[in-house]
Amino acid sequence: MERALRALAAAMMVATFAALTGCGSDPVLYVERPVEDLYNDAVDYLQTGDYQDAARAFDEVERQHPYSQWATRAQIMAAYAYYEAGSYDESIFAADRFIQLHPGHKDVAYAYYLIGQSYYERISDVKRDQRMTELAQDAFREVLRLFPASEYGRDAKLKLELTEDHLAGKEMDIGRWYQQREEYVGAINRFRSVIIGYQTTSHVPEALLRLTESYMALGVVGEAQNAAAVLGYNFPGSPWYEDAYALLGEHNLLPHLYEETDLIVEETDLIIEDSVRIDEDGNLIIESADPVIIEAES
Repeated sequence: MERALRALAAAMMVATFAALTGCGSDPVLYVERPVEDLYNDAVDYLQTGDYQDAARAFDEVERQHPYSQWATRAQIMAAYAYYEAGSYDESIFAADRFIQLHPGHKDVAYAYYLIGQSYYERISDVKRDQRMTELAQDAFREVLRLFPASEYGRDAKLKLELTEDHLAGKEMDIGRWYQQREEYVGAINRFRSVIIGYQTTSHVPEALLRLTESYMALGVVGEAQNAAAVLGYNFPGSPWYEDAYALLGEHNLLPHLYEETDLIVEETDLIIEDSVRIDEDGNLIIESADPVIIEAES
């Protein structure tokens, strides 16, 4: 009886092995579908908000019909679908591939713009790493360089300004951190970088105040007065100017700060250009007796 059971078990093992081997050798059934059907399926997924499936469906259009006119359109649509799905790396890859394959296509401007958007969506707050901000900035600059008159140019310019403001905010955050720890040289370097490198951003008035405070803390009175003078001339109505004026007034160190009645302008209309620079010794230099205010480009 025992011998019979062993024989039966052996027979069952052989049968099972044969069945598994047979299943493994069957070829995967490949069904090529009409390109219109595949593309329409992808569009249907898109319209219902199923973006991940839409992206895969657009990829399938190209896989099954790589030389059709539908394949080219499916490539850029896949990039868009991946973007809407929040799969930003896949969107960037698809958009960049589209650019490489079709550099003269009418949708290349959109592909560049989509790359910028995919980086822009991942910008973090100023207390974290700003690599995505920098990549978004580079991408939007490329859009403006290559396609300044395209329908994406205006938004790319706006996003570029926002990325610059964000990077300036990062510099301000680090500068404040140094200032709070009384590491004033480090703070000054950060505030200077905002004034020199991000002149059109909303952070310049505060940077000038913090520069005034930091120079005062180091006892570098002349530089504090210079920073306050630039602040008073360019932003006479701002609270940052009032704080700088009060700080120097406490020490009877008021320079010729401009009263609001002398020059009233909106901050958004101004940039600081040649009126201020930093010399090799780290001193803040006003280039002329009357700092120049230049109207920003509209």
